[in-house]
Order: sequence, then structure tokens, then C-alpha cells
Amino acid sequence: MSFSSPASACNSLGWKSSTLFSQLHLTSTNLRGFLVSSQTKKFSVSCSSSSSDPLLVKAARGEPVSRPPAWMMRQAGRYMAIYRKLAEKYPSFRERSETTDLVVEISLQPWEAFRPDGVIIFSDILTPLPAFGVPFDIEDVRGPVIQLPITSEEGLKSLHPIDLEKLSFVRESLKILRNEVGNHAAVLGFVGAPWTIATYIVEGGTTRTYTTIKKMCHTAPHVLRALLSHLTQAISDYIVFQVESGAHCIQIFDSWGGQLTPEMWEKWSKPYIEEIVRLTRSKCPDTPLVLYINGNGGLLERMKGTDVDVIGLDWTVDMADGRRRLGSGICVQGNVDPACLFSPLPTLTEEIQRVVRCAGPQGHILNLGHGVLVGTPEEAVKHFFDVARTLKYDTPQNQAVEEPNLVA
Repeated sequence: MSFSSPASACNSLGWKSSTLFSQLHLTSTNLRGFLVSSQTKKFSVSCSSSSSDPLLVKAARGEPVSRPPAWMMRQAGRYMAIYRKLAEKYPSFRERSETTDLVVEISLQPWEAFRPDGVIIFSDILTPLPAFGVPFDIEDVRGPVIQLPITSEEGLKSLHPIDLEKLSFVRESLKILRNEVGNHAAVLGFVGAPWTIATYIVEGGTTRTYTTIKKMCHTAPHVLRALLSHLTQAISDYIVFQVESGAHCIQIFDSWGGQLTPEMWEKWSKPYIEEIVRLTRSKCPDTPLVLYINGNGGLLERMKGTDVDVIGLDWTVDMADGRRRLGSGICVQGNVDPACLFSPLPTLTEEIQRVVRCAGPQGHILNLGHGVLVGTPEEAVKHFFDVARTLKYDTPQNQAVEEPNLVA
């Protein structure tokens, strides 16, 4: 797939999308061919999937859709007044994220307010840790705290296979969410990637420097490899558990993978994500997997090598450039700057339109380039989803034609 200059292709704010797609060579004909042919081996039902599948699932599989589906990372949270009121009543984050009724209520708050195309379970990437031997607390100032970091062979002895019964609230929450939204939206589960989870376990919580775990790569690599391998199996089991509980799609957050050099990420994160994908595919071959890394501009080509279905782009990556670098056969997600939601609404509209044009007519899930920021106006979030619903690819759903227009 060849592209012309991303700048020349995407700077216009008008709806001259047929010209744009012609410049990008992202016509419905060739993109559909690239995506569907590459996805067939991964999804045994991708070429004959049910018409009732949620829009987001179809887009994640690279199937033709009428418009880009939209959801937001952290779409449930403190920017919503209804969430803040509930948090006053239940001040413990772990109580809110580990009590079925509260998980369901919070997860559905943005669904009821904005009707996104994806409803993600309200949870945390650290939620499964106690289920395999790593207890943690969340303190108001420090955030996550692990009292006994694992930095030695002795520390590894505390680990055990994941006990999924200890995560029954996740299972019950996903089942209820699936029943509540039906196929009107995709129910999304998520996990942290092994490297990212390991940063918390080794550092004892959040860190700005990652010096302990980076040092460990050189001073105790055998311990770190053992930890990452254990996490890989536990996370894989947890993904399958979420899918069997009702999740349509799973996002893998390697949030701190961008803190590694590309060479180090290739060695200390990528192989473990690849193994997660392999293990998940063996049991859930039809479930789309999304990979997101914060600060992933230097890692895009390497991320594609993990064999996930969708690459999430953060807002620092130009969408057209990301498409060019990733090439054919993979879908993308993103990547409106979260700060843009503080802009005047017409400016937000223009940015949404620009991102969608640059992403092309297929294989795109509209999202932010990171999570919703605290203080984001709810009006802007509503506007984001309202605009997303007005966007239409004028290509018929099951008919490929040249130079499709994108109309609002």
C-alpha cells in the first residue's frame, strides 16, 4: 500500500474525502482486500460473521462498516458528575471496581449518557493481581502500592496460577453488561501487558523513572523473565475468562512499554504479548485483540509484529503516517488528542473529521489517543459521539467501489 504525503492528504478540513482516499490509496476495494485476506486465518467466521455483530467488532475484524465505531478510553470516570457523586458514597476505588453492582452501574453511566459503540468494563489492569499472589492497596496520594515487590528468586515463590474464582465479580459484571447492551454495542474487556504489570510489581507501585526494573533487565534477567512468563500465562487465562464471561473484544494495555527503547521493548515486552496472542487465539479465535501503548510512535512497526488485530495510536502519531507505517492488513484505533475536548465544539468536530479521513474508509475505530482527562466537559464527550454517529461511508455495506466518499 502506498501513501502520498500525510500532510498534504489530511490537512484539509473540508469533506473532500473521495479525493483524500484516492491520494491515500485507501479505497474500499484495496483496503477490504488487504484486511479481509489477512484476517481470515485469525477469525474462522470473519467472512461469514453474523450481521448482528456489534459495529465495533466488525470494524476490528476489518469488515465493511457504514461508519467508524466510536468509544473512549476512560469513558467512565471522574469527568462525569454522576460518577463523582457515586464516588463520594463509595470512596474506595477497589470497592467501586470490585463490587459487581457498582462495576455495572459505573460501566453503564457513559452508555446511558452518550451511547458509545463500545462499553468497557470499569476495572483496573491491577485488578487480577491478588488472584495470582500479589496483593496491593491503592492510596489516595501514592496510588497503587505493592508492599512486597518481587525482585528476587525468593519473591517469585509467592506467585501461583491465577485463581479465577477470586475474580467472580468480573465474570458477573461482564455477563450483566452483555445482557444490558445486547449487540447494540461491543462489551470490552481489558488487561495489562506483562511488562506494564511487572513495572508495578517490581517497583512497588507507580514510578517515573523505571530504574529498578530496567536495572533488573541486566542484573537479574532470569528473575524478570520468570516473572514475565508467569504474568503471560495469568493474563492469557484472564483474557479467556473475560471472553467466556461476555466480552466481545479485549484491549491489551502496555501502558509503560513506551518507556523502553525499541530494542528493549522487542526483547522484554513483545515476546510476551506475542505469546498472549497465541494462547488467546487457541481458545478464542474469533475475539479481536487491540494493543495500545502510550507513547508508541517509535514502536508501531514492532507492535504490528505481535499479530494483534488492532493497533491503538496515541495522539502524538499522525493518523495518516500511522497508516502508512503499519501498512495493510491491520486495523487502527484512535487518535483524537484528549485535550481537544476542551476546545470549542466546532474545533472538536473538525479534528474528528480529520482523524477519520486520515484513517480511511475501513478498519478504523474512532477513539481518543489516550484516556478522557479529568475535568473534560461532558458536553464535549456527548458532542464527540454525536459527531461520530453522523459520519457515513457512502460505500454500500457489502459492495466495494472505488473512491468512497465520507459524508457528514
